[in-house]
Amino acid sequence: MAGARVAGTACAEVLLDRGAAVTVYDRDDSENLRALAARGARTATGAFDPALLDGIEQVVLSPGFPPHHPVATAARDAGIEAFSEPELAWRLREPGAARWLAVTGTNGKTTTTTMLAAMLAEGGLRTAALGNIGVPLVHAANGPYDVIAVELSSYQLHWSTELAPTAGAVLNLAPDHLDWHGGFDAYAEAKATVWRGGEAVANLDDPSVVALAKHTDAHVTGFTLNQPEPGQFGVALGFLVDYTGDEPVQICSVDHVRPAGWHNVANALAAAALARQAGVSHADIAEAIRTYTPEPHRNVAFAEHGGITWVDDSKATNPHAAAAALAAYDSVVWVAGGQLKGVDVDGLVAEYAPKLRAAVLIGQDRALIAEALARHAPGVPVAVLDGGDDAVMTDVAARAAGFAQPGDTVLLAPAAASYDMFRSYAHRGDAFAAAVRGLIGGDAG
Repeated sequence: MAGARVAGTACAEVLLDRGAAVTVYDRDDSENLRALAARGARTATGAFDPALLDGIEQVVLSPGFPPHHPVATAARDAGIEAFSEPELAWRLREPGAARWLAVTGTNGKTTTTTMLAAMLAEGGLRTAALGNIGVPLVHAANGPYDVIAVELSSYQLHWSTELAPTAGAVLNLAPDHLDWHGGFDAYAEAKATVWRGGEAVANLDDPSVVALAKHTDAHVTGFTLNQPEPGQFGVALGFLVDYTGDEPVQICSVDHVRPAGWHNVANALAAAALARQAGVSHADIAEAIRTYTPEPHRNVAFAEHGGITWVDDSKATNPHAAAAALAAYDSVVWVAGGQLKGVDVDGLVAEYAPKLRAAVLIGQDRALIAEALARHAPGVPVAVLDGGDDAVMTDVAARAAGFAQPGDTVLLAPAAASYDMFRSYAHRGDAFAAAVRGLIGGDAG
């Protein structure tokens, strides 16, 4: 087992429970490693020694281990099979185990997966949202479920060979994690493996997803924000519509979809297409959409003061996600910056410059965003802040409030990862919200 954090520890525990001889490697010692050693696992830390693989039959890699990691290359050179935690969970399923409905894509995975779980539950099915969120799959794949909603990342899918969900959705594709995969084509190919089970749900409004779907042997059900053609889900006359039967069926009003934004309407359509694969009725899907509680840090309006709305979309960790958030509002004070991971922001800035009242920039790559704003939005006021930890959010809130006018939205949609200054995107969003509430006090709406 390579890695001893949440997924790696869960895999080791399950394998130990089944009587397997388990070796666990991690760069650093940890409480998890010591607990696994106490249960009988062999453990190793420090620089990786390929000799550690002597006598090993299979390597289970934590999802963050890229193909070029020394453990992965050593396993490949030795002819040892390597795979990930979801793949292990799939292989350990017992007769009668729950069906898997899987969700992947560059953005919107967690929202769609939790929407799907809500639909399945509303339909009376025993379910849970698992995978890249929640309880590790190896602990739950043989749990008391009829069908599970599974979020799968490109990392997890890369390290899979047998995993074949009953149906899988690819929500969208944009450049992300290219350093991990080695290029966009490899990234897209990893996503396409979610269709291995034979039923594909695909975003017809995303050219990269459409191109990917042309090469799959799976049966494709498309979804679109336009009026659907036969065999598709879409939007018509302000309603989500299922046209996979003989006649189009209205599901619910677009206005019932939360969080706000057309990208979340697309997420709801994808979830509905998957839920129908499990036999959930249109009425139950509609009720689930109406009562769905959005996940934190995903385009959530958390305060209103003086006609200014404050929105936390800290989960927008790449330009594609930030674009979806910016598209949802008319006049924006944009809070952005962090680790761009080598992804260009020029197109994002050029497209949404007309919506920007001002920008407040933080983080490792703030200068790159400032340069893009200077090129494409030279008239937009920009504050570039130099803080190196979460304390900078106090200044962020003050500067944003100074720029904003009644009717504006102050939007945290960083277009970048958070680990330069924060523990996670959630920590970043919480720090932003706390700073805003500290600024406007009890007047927050």
